[in-house]
Amino acid sequence: MHIKIGTRGSKLALWQAYHVEELLNKAGASTEIVIIHTKGDKILDRSLSKIGSKGVFTEELEEQLLDGSVDIAVHSAKDLQSDLGNKFEVIAFLEREKINDVLASKKQVKLTDNIVVGTSSTRRIAMLRAFYPQIRIVDMRGNLQTRIAKMESGVCDALLLAYAGVHRMEYHDIIQEVIDEKTFTPAVGQGSVAIETAVNIDSEKRDFVRNACNHPETELCLLTERAFLKTVNGGCSIPVFGTASLNAENEISLNAGIISLDGQKVLRIEENGTEPENLGNLVGERLLAAGGKEILSEIRTEISK
Repeated sequence: MHIKIGTRGSKLALWQAYHVEELLNKAGASTEIVIIHTKGDKILDRSLSKIGSKGVFTEELEEQLLDGSVDIAVHSAKDLQSDLGNKFEVIAFLEREKINDVLASKKQVKLTDNIVVGTSSTRRIAMLRAFYPQIRIVDMRGNLQTRIAKMESGVCDALLLAYAGVHRMEYHDIIQEVIDEKTFTPAVGQGSVAIETAVNIDSEKRDFVRNACNHPETELCLLTERAFLKTVNGGCSIPVFGTASLNAENEISLNAGIISLDGQKVLRIEENGTEPENLGNLVGERLLAAGGKEILSEIRTEISK
């Protein structure tokens, strides 16, 4: 069996694609990697919220899934929009890495310091404003290596990054602080890699990829988080957060919420359940009813200006 793997071209995206390739090769498939440049990779002079949150890192990969140029697309799970429509599906989630955000710098700094931090994530910006209001924030786009180079040139003192990317690129030496995920809760999907296909993919190929790559415990958590994200209609430009984990009773525990752009309003719910989509939907609906709908309306009004 031969499988064509679509991926973005950054070093981190290629790490993910090579990791998937290794799993498929071990299972007996031959593979080739096809690099596809997305809108999110090309437009670096605007924040993600100004480009638009739907498919900013996935649209071009999906076009090639549809026309058969590639069989699967490999994504960072947090970049994948919550609603894939009726033409695409996620068939596997790889085992999840540590989920936390980290403060990364060549200097010895802490989040409690008066420092300048670079990030383009609306969630991270809102959380910094909520929990570390003394920090000054500068917009920081580009791949991991580009952002580190900007930091080294003096644009900022530190970066807020996902531990998973820093770990995979072997930049452990610049991690100054691993941030508590219970309060500074990561984005939906952070730390996992998702494999997407067109729904009309050959069923034998679909099953082969799923069997070789899917991690069942990670899948339970990610399906829960993505159901929550879909219910609140979140995306890259909306500061919602959510992480699910399996507790000692083997129930799914979901910690999720919505935060206003200025960090002044933080809504959070923690709930347990056994069925991923039901739990994600329940938490999303409860948050919307508890004032989340108003916060989201304010956010979308602000972003559209």
